[in-house]
Amino acid sequence: MRNFSHLWLVLAAQLLAGCESLHMPWQQPAPASSASAVAGEPGRTPAPGVQCPAQEPVVCAEPEVKVVERVIERTHEKIVEVPVAKDKLVLGAVERFAIEPGGVILDSLIDTGAATSSLNAQELTHFERDGKEWVRFLLPPGGGGENRVVSIELPVKRYVRVARPGFDRQRRPIVDLSLNVGQVTHMVEVNLTDRSDANYPLLVGRNFLKDSAVVDVSRRHVQGTPQLPESK
Repeated sequence: MRNFSHLWLVLAAQLLAGCESLHMPWQQPAPASSASAVAGEPGRTPAPGVQCPAQEPVVCAEPEVKVVERVIERTHEKIVEVPVAKDKLVLGAVERFAIEPGGVILDSLIDTGAATSSLNAQELTHFERDGKEWVRFLLPPGGGGENRVVSIELPVKRYVRVARPGFDRQRRPIVDLSLNVGQVTHMVEVNLTDRSDANYPLLVGRNFLKDSAVVDVSRRHVQGTPQLPESK
């Protein structure tokens, strides 16, 4: 009985010392070297009495987000005049042309959509001279600074049929006229018709512009007033 009381006293002392060193009197504690070896081997359960290290939670850092502000600067449109073609005349939408024969200056519409040029001819009369067909017409003032009416006689070169939307087809006589603007003078075919309802008495088409001029429709009177040839 007294031995049993001593056993309980030993057990109580070991409990107070800690559960990790609790051994029965008849048990031998495992050597320290073998316990550490077992604890270091993967997949092995640690021996009794070996304390495992505490697991620390792993916190992943949030990715850094960069905010990039894109600023688009709008620049004002700037018109820069540059040569568009070497040795070519620049014409505006409206120019002043001098015509011969007649010796008059007319405000003229530049029309790149018209194949031939067209002139306002009033009181158009056909007649024959030296076995050839001629035409006589009156050219009213055309806003070029002159207020006189000019009578012009020219041989008919040929005829052309012109169709316009909303109008009947017209058979117009074609004559050769000398047109001058700036420093350029061309003898071109011009069809004669009544243009009294038009804003400009002369329409200059592609047969004058081809290979000699380019058109800037945003401008007017670029070449100024042409000089008429001196009468002999």
